[in-house]
Amino acid sequence: MHMINLSRVDLNLLVVLEAIVAEGGVSRAAERLNLTQPAVSHALARLRELFDDPLFVRAGRNLAPTALTKGLVEPLRQSLQALGALIEKGEGFDPARARTVFTVSMRDPMEVLILPKLMKRLAREAPGIDLRTVQMRRRSVENGLADGTLDAAFDVALPLSERIHRQRISADRFVVAARKGHPRVRPGFTLATYLAEKHVMVTSRRRGPGAEDIELGQHGQRRHVSLRCRNYLAAIQVVAGSDLVLTMTARYASLLGAASGVRVLAMPLRMPTLDLFLYWHDRVHNDPANRWLRLQLVEALGKTARP
Repeated sequence: MHMINLSRVDLNLLVVLEAIVAEGGVSRAAERLNLTQPAVSHALARLRELFDDPLFVRAGRNLAPTALTKGLVEPLRQSLQALGALIEKGEGFDPARARTVFTVSMRDPMEVLILPKLMKRLAREAPGIDLRTVQMRRRSVENGLADGTLDAAFDVALPLSERIHRQRISADRFVVAARKGHPRVRPGFTLATYLAEKHVMVTSRRRGPGAEDIELGQHGQRRHVSLRCRNYLAAIQVVAGSDLVLTMTARYASLLGAASGVRVLAMPLRMPTLDLFLYWHDRVHNDPANRWLRLQLVEALGKTARP
């Protein structure tokens, strides 16, 4: 590739290049950018001349990036996002006009509780903002927030440094889910009944106790975990079709149980609530875009306090 004089590069061309990669074609990129298809085709021709490379090759109905484009696209996206953040900081953040991507770490239950309401709001009030959710390892959350890989994170109480801000946004009690018609687990069932049953445990870890196991251990008790899996939706389906029981938080249980024919019952052991926190880094504490994001996340969960 020949050397490129940056003073001759139209930034809009790079925006078009990223859109074609993301959408896999000229017509879809034109729709995303609110441009005509000929305008995007003309921009692509200029880009090919600029980089002295075809940039894309036809792959069925889509355009597949060449090796050069594959190498360009990720640094380009990062640069465009950083430039957009600088412009927004200088002008103030207007969600209706902003074009950016936010990345938030959250676990499966939070996605179900937050995303339907949040995406409705984004479609209505911030159509140019895209959202990415990831499940970051807890030991990596602070680094992700520090280096900008994450804009915010939802999780339980974590031992993070003072550079990480946190807001407690909910406290949820534990309940037990069992199939309707379970012969032993019915309203008013005892701890002895709970311990006599076989259990499903949802966790991303291969081994180790859950919060309920730690509490049981403090009372000298232990339960039998018959199934250890990673997904609450799968666990609820197992519970609905068997005599296994599942311990989970009340808010998520009521949401999934209503759609699965599962009964939600009080936990027969007094347990601390499961506290959920929203985390963000000190470097974005006063950033208007990040403040706006945090507010949307909190309100989507059903709390009106400002982060």
